[in-house]
Amino acid sequence: MFSGTYVEAIRQALHDAMEADARVCCLGEDIGVYGGAFRATEGLLERFGADRVIDTPISEQAIAGSAIGLALMGQRAVAEFQFMDFALLASDLMVNFAAKAHWRWGASVPVVFRGPAGGGNGGGPFHSQNPEGHFLGSPGLKVVAPGTVRDAYALLRAAIDDPDPVLFLEHKHLYRRLKDQWDEAPTARLGEAALRKDGGAAAIVTYGAAQHTALEAVADLDVAVLDLRTLWPLDDAAIEALAKRTHRVLVLTEASRTFGPGAELAARLQEACFPWLDAPVMRLGAADTPTPASPPLEAAFLPGPAAIRAAVDRLLAW
Repeated sequence: MFSGTYVEAIRQALHDAMEADARVCCLGEDIGVYGGAFRATEGLLERFGADRVIDTPISEQAIAGSAIGLALMGQRAVAEFQFMDFALLASDLMVNFAAKAHWRWGASVPVVFRGPAGGGNGGGPFHSQNPEGHFLGSPGLKVVAPGTVRDAYALLRAAIDDPDPVLFLEHKHLYRRLKDQWDEAPTARLGEAALRKDGGAAAIVTYGAAQHTALEAVADLDVAVLDLRTLWPLDDAAIEALAKRTHRVLVLTEASRTFGPGAELAARLQEACFPWLDAPVMRLGAADTPTPASPPLEAAFLPGPAAIRAAVDRLLAW
C-alpha cells in the first residue's frame, strides 16, 4: 500500500522501477548521499548502491551525456536536473542527439530527463520556469507533465519503460501539497489525456498544476477540465472530442502565452474543430516576462483562479 505526497510517489516509482529492472539507474547532482534537492531520491543509494544511484558533478551537460551513453549501452537511465530551468544547458544533447538517434541509425535511447519545473514558490527567474515550450516540436523527444500523485507514479513508470527519450516535468508546487493512497500501483500510458471534471457549456484544456487552479475557478460551472498529462505525443482524439461536444474551449498553461504551448494547442483546435466551435479558442498563460521572485508579483504573473474565471466568463458570453 502507498500513502504519500506527489514527491513521495516519484520516489516510489523510482524505487519500484529499480526493483523490477536491474538496468534502471539514476544519476544527478546530490541524488545519492543527500537524497536530491527535493528528496525525490532519498533512500535509493542505501537500497541500490553507488553503481546505480550516481552523484554527478554540477553539469547538466555531463548528466545528460552520461545518461544517454548509459542508455545506448543497454541501461535505462533516469537523469535528474535539480531545476528544469537548467535543462536548457543540456538541450543540445537531448534534442540533437538523444531525440534523433532512432531516426539516424535506429538506436533506442531509453532515458528519462526528470526534475522540478513551474512557479508558485517565489523561486524567481532562474528556478521557476516552465521550459516545455523549448522542447516541444523536437521530433523524437516525448514530453510528460503529471499533475496528480497517481500520475506522478504511473507516468514515471511508463516513461522509464519507454524506448524513447522522455522529458518528465514535475511541478514543484505540487511536491508536498498533494496526497493520495492506493493498494495497487496505478498504471498509465503516455499520450492519453484524462478528464478531471465533466461539463457541457465549455472546456478547459490544461496540464500540470494549472489543472488544480482551473478546477478551483470553475467548481460551480458546467465546464469540463481536461488534463493533457502528456504534451507530446498529444491525445488529439480526446481534445477534439471534448471541443466538438462543448463548442467552447479555453487553453490554459503556466508557460508564457506568446509562442507557448497554448498557442500550438489553440491552432490545432481551430484547424480540426472550426465547424463545431461557437467561439474562437481562447488561450491563457503566464505573462511574457521572466518569472518574478516577489510572491505578489508572481501571483499576478501566473494565471490564477480570478483570471481563469474571467476568461471562462468571456468565453461563455461569446
